[in-house]
Amino acid sequence: MTTQIIDSGQVEQHNASQRATLQADYDALGGMLSRRGVDIEALTAKAQTFAVALPSWGVGTGGTRFARFPGKGEPRDVTEKLEDCAVIHQLTRATPTVSLHFPWDKPADPKALRQQADSLGLSFDAVNSNTFQDQPGQAQTYKYGSLTAQSQAAREQAVAHNIDCIELGKTLGSKGLTVWVGDGANFPGQHNLRGALERYLDSAKGIYAALPDDWLMYIEHKLFEPAFYCTVIADWGTSFAAAQTLGDKAKCLVDLGHHAPNTNIEMIVARLAQFGKLGGFHFNDSKYGDDDLDSGSIDPFQLFLVFNELADATLRDGTFKPAYMLDQSHNVTDPIESLMSSAVEVQRAFVQAALVDRAALAGFQEANDALQSAQALKKAFRTDVSPILAMARLRAGGAADPVAAYRASGYREKVAVKRPPKAGASGSGIV
Repeated sequence: MTTQIIDSGQVEQHNASQRATLQADYDALGGMLSRRGVDIEALTAKAQTFAVALPSWGVGTGGTRFARFPGKGEPRDVTEKLEDCAVIHQLTRATPTVSLHFPWDKPADPKALRQQADSLGLSFDAVNSNTFQDQPGQAQTYKYGSLTAQSQAAREQAVAHNIDCIELGKTLGSKGLTVWVGDGANFPGQHNLRGALERYLDSAKGIYAALPDDWLMYIEHKLFEPAFYCTVIADWGTSFAAAQTLGDKAKCLVDLGHHAPNTNIEMIVARLAQFGKLGGFHFNDSKYGDDDLDSGSIDPFQLFLVFNELADATLRDGTFKPAYMLDQSHNVTDPIESLMSSAVEVQRAFVQAALVDRAALAGFQEANDALQSAQALKKAFRTDVSPILAMARLRAGGAADPVAAYRASGYREKVAVKRPPKAGASGSGIV
């Protein structure tokens, strides 16, 4: 039986106060959609199929290069992170998996951690390796690179860590490994550009060889930071070339904040999907760079356009199923509230993309009618599907308004008492 962190009676009391208004809004939206030839019940059923993974590090307060300001009741270890993740899934019913980051989340007893997750109604998504930080007691430094380091000993250490992550993931029931490295250069001439990629591929082959047959290796690219002149895996083209070189189990992972300003991310999505190398996403939003802001908080239309391409790819290939995960840093908000809001916004874009009249859009495109093609997308994007999302949550046992139900529960205040600040402990490894 699944353990409910927030009393189910409290959730039902919240839903009872919302039910009449929600039903009226749902019926009104249903009537409008019916006039378009769209069945609201089919869309609600589709919304209930949506799932996005939570980042374990996201339930703690993040920070900047200058400071970190811890919040009340932050999780102090991976078991407390799972409790917070369970709250998010209980109220949104859209976040059934958790992505762990090692060694931040390395458990003393992996089997016990998996049992805890099972009891909370959670399972584990792809695990993440960390070779962008030196850990206490490690023999080799990553200051000058990890998988691409000039030092063979440092490269071997980084490969061994990734293999350890795979072994941990197997025990936890994961089926994937995400590899991101900050390797690169800050000065022209600091390293040989071609040689660095050659070393990366050589190291990555050692990791790839350790993958179980039913696992995927997600290669994450990022344009900049901490390498400000050149990053070894800087863009989708390099990520794609690496994935092609490694084999069928290697896929590309797209983080929405890892691109140059004004990059056409939806086109990258289309290209990677076309060639069978789109493995998954880290969802967030940005204004200036890799801001890791709440999903949909700055450019919800871009998020919709990404899902528009994903919907097209799914129609072309019914087996297409990329992995979805939130990857955010919360500095001034309650992380639980931000992650709930983000899960809803990503689900919103998923449902809005399903509203696009594909036949009409194809007709406008074939007729070279640029204006009407754009309006076909805008029509779906402008449709407020909030009643569909709320009804999907309600029917699945979640909360009509997750943030309101969470605040009414007093969860943050309760855990603040149970989790006094711990010197040197951080709810998030991202600073």
